[in-house]
Amino acid sequence: MKYLVAGLGNIGPEYAFTRHNVGFMVLDRLAAEHGFTFSFEKLAFVAEWKYKGRQIYFIKPTTFMNLSGKALRYYMDQFKVTAENCLVVVDELQLPYGTTRIKPKGSHGGHNGLKNIEELLATSDYPRLRFGIGNDFPRGRQIDFVLKAFSKEEMIELPIFLDRAGDMVLSFCTLGIQSTMNNYNQ
Repeated sequence: MKYLVAGLGNIGPEYAFTRHNVGFMVLDRLAAEHGFTFSFEKLAFVAEWKYKGRQIYFIKPTTFMNLSGKALRYYMDQFKVTAENCLVVVDELQLPYGTTRIKPKGSHGGHNGLKNIEELLATSDYPRLRFGIGNDFPRGRQIDFVLKAFSKEEMIELPIFLDRAGDMVLSFCTLGIQSTMNNYNQ
């Protein structure tokens, strides 16, 4: 069985610890914990890892958030992975900070990265793990909020939430979407 996990974010040090980059952070945490490394390839940083008999490919698109679908589509074709075996890890304004939800499909909910993926895959039927970043911002200041670093207080708890999201990624790749939803959705 082959899986493709795409953590969404923006490249560059100025975005490293911003809320919008939580998809990158989840994959970086998994890589650090399990000892696999990313290399710069076409359209993304890419890593391969075998886990419990599964071949898992990880990508962190270098296309910037709004063009994430370009990298996902390319690597789905490259590694011959179907949409149901792809998992997109993404930040979510509509969930409280640290809350995680995994779903087999859904709308883009206004998220530009998911919107681009939906356009390029011509479907919204692909699994996604949404990582809650909260929505504590004044009206019209959404972009500033998602591109802002986590607060000091949030950074204290962030590793716990990243580990939980990483566990959900591995559960998805080994037990499937339904079991992962049953075991982890809060």
